[in-house]
Amino acid sequence: MPSPPPRSPWSRRPSSKRSRSTACAVSTRTVAAVVDAGSAEAGPAFDPSLPHRCSPSVALRPEPFGALVYHFGTRKLSFLKTPQLVVVVRDLDQYPDVHASIEAAGVEESQRPAYLSALAGLAANGTIEERS
Repeated sequence: MPSPPPRSPWSRRPSSKRSRSTACAVSTRTVAAVVDAGSAEAGPAFDPSLPHRCSPSVALRPEPFGALVYHFGTRKLSFLKTPQLVVVVRDLDQYPDVHASIEAAGVEESQRPAYLSALAGLAANGTIEERS
């Protein structure tokens, strides 16, 4: 019986298994922030009482599920999985702190810890940053 043909390098595995840049970075579901461990460098702790902004090195592309996030410095692609999280991130620079941006976006009180956790992940990977 002949042996099976050699497997091509383009297997049926999802692309997120082959390329860490397509892995999901943020979700506000049960696990609030899923950050690629290789991309989160140790830095100052995220403080939601300080003013923040979306990094100038980041582009947000709105999608029906939320948004694609591309960081030009790291060339990493990630996702914002809810339209409400997109509003929070996009409008951070209009408010005195992160809490005010979350409140203005209409995030329910019960969801705020998940959003803060997601935003901490975004701060760790450079998507958002403190502003002065």
